Amino acid sequence: MVEIKRFEDATPADYAALGMKSGLEIHQQLATSKKLFCRCPAVRPYSEEYDAEILRHMRPTLSELGEYDGTALMEFKTKKEIIYQIRRETVCTYEMDDTPPFELNQDALDIALEITMLLGCNLVSEVHIARKQYLDGSIPTGFQRTTILGVDGWIPYKDRRIGIIQLGLEEDACREVSDVGHLRTYRTDRLGIPLIETVTYPDMKTPQEVAEVAQILRRLARATGKVNTGIGAARQDVNVSIEGGRRVEIKGVCRIPLIPLLVHNEAYRQAALLGIKRELASRGITNASFKADVFEVDELVAGTRYYPLANALHDNLKVRAVALRGYRGILSTKTQPETTFAKEISDRVRVIACLDRLPNIAHSDMEGETLSSTEWTKIKKHARVGDRDAIVVVWGSAQDVETGVKEIIIRAREAMDGVPNETRQALPDGTHGFERILPGADRMYPDTDLPPLAITEDRIQRIKSTIAELPWDREARYRAMGLPAEMAARLAISGEKHLFDRSVKETGYPPILLASLFIDKVRSLEREGKLTAASDERIVATLKAGLAHGVDGGNLVALIEKTCGPEAIEPEAAVEALGLESPRTIEKQIAAFMKKIDLPKIEKDKLDRHVMGLVMREFRGKLPGKTIASIVERFLS
Repeated sequence: MVEIKRFEDATPADYAALGMKSGLEIHQQLATSKKLFCRCPAVRPYSEEYDAEILRHMRPTLSELGEYDGTALMEFKTKKEIIYQIRRETVCTYEMDDTPPFELNQDALDIALEITMLLGCNLVSEVHIARKQYLDGSIPTGFQRTTILGVDGWIPYKDRRIGIIQLGLEEDACREVSDVGHLRTYRTDRLGIPLIETVTYPDMKTPQEVAEVAQILRRLARATGKVNTGIGAARQDVNVSIEGGRRVEIKGVCRIPLIPLLVHNEAYRQAALLGIKRELASRGITNASFKADVFEVDELVAGTRYYPLANALHDNLKVRAVALRGYRGILSTKTQPETTFAKEISDRVRVIACLDRLPNIAHSDMEGETLSSTEWTKIKKHARVGDRDAIVVVWGSAQDVETGVKEIIIRAREAMDGVPNETRQALPDGTHGFERILPGADRMYPDTDLPPLAITEDRIQRIKSTIAELPWDREARYRAMGLPAEMAARLAISGEKHLFDRSVKETGYPPILLASLFIDKVRSLEREGKLTAASDERIVATLKAGLAHGVDGGNLVALIEKTCGPEAIEPEAAVEALGLESPRTIEKQIAAFMKKIDLPKIEKDKLDRHVMGLVMREFRGKLPGKTIASIVERFLS
């Protein structure tokens, strides 16, 4: 069998030897006020409150060619009941499929087209809406409305290009609340929020490259300043294959740093599955000779001390054994860290048969706590199992155990083909488990509710006139100003980048001081809710006043908080209130003040006292009295 290398020990040469390649599908929410096909608010952050629940059952439908999608059939086998928790403010009859869709959100389309242009894609001339079937219940209609806006783009990466297959605009799905047994619960506040999907070619050759490209695409989207940020606003699906394997999609990777380990584990999992395929072939097991037998073994395990099975018998559940002829040792073959092929079977039983109380199977290759040797002997004798065979025991309700038995046989048979077509769910430990059969083209069909929408040349030119600067170009420009690389990278995609550019142009403060001020200190004040009266105009005016009065960088935060916070004091008054004028600035102010005094024709000593009184009345406390006296003396002399 294949040696599975640790992530820390694997090298680019190891991945090249496997023939690994990987691509990305990145989903990014757009920052619009309304949803994509209705006028409900696109609210973030989401609420945990809801006003009502709706129950639904999903059923597959025939495609335009009279065929069923494999994923839809798989979901139908689970016999799930779907509960939707809805809130009045964020859901309407469109999303429950009771009324037709509204016109496509034009703001969302403009943002999506801008990002499509930034990716260098060829724009479509017309937007055509399609329906994509989703029978997992994540969308109440049973399908997602989606469209393609551009194809064949690219982004720079190191010394080469990463190809972009396409960029699409679609509606987001519900948030999953729970999935237990045959009941799955969703909340609908995220449903319908505009979402772009960027799909790359499988141009990445190592796990680290996949994460680095994901960061580039993330930065490009954020550079527009028109996308949502925070947990759940962007989600990555990672496609992985090796030589001789198949494309496997790892769904819902919520954080980019998790990608490398997930990709590594999938590459070596596929290598292990291909090793199992070769081993079965060497044993002479083919599709024609494959044999699996099912037996009722409830009575044979009655009184067992193996807790999961004893608990099932106590609940009057059924117990079945599946004899896999010639599979001895296969189930214990390692496929991922601390994971064996048996988990491939357990996952199918958990997801499709809804036997989600783990462990949900036991097998004859298991080590550690399991059935006693006497109980295994009874089962093997009853099933007439030989030394080359393996036994899988499964338990559940009569209906679920029947489904579970079928899935055990299906997954065991698939082992002869190596890597099955499937979508997998990312797990926190860097491994992943079965989620569903990989969807096929049969689940896509034209939407008949919405007409095509032409992308006019006027629209393209309007978007181009305000299109965002590419983040890597902006980053290079900031580094040329003297900003450190890390600071330039952060600022290039921050919401303060335009304010920074304007402040550099209109004030005399050093760029590095302004960059630190905006991406660290001002952002911190915003998070704390201390800039309730902030605007770009007011912040720039504050900086100008600070510069005019010689306010140093260390005092700018206090000054901005004074002018842009709840007090909303005007910049000049804020400088005075904080006592931030420099001595040199105050000297200039005193000189200007004295020039305006109408000097009486009196004796010199009386004149000195008169002017000194007027000046002190205006500037007392801003400079020491002796300093003010010397300024007055110089002026009068």
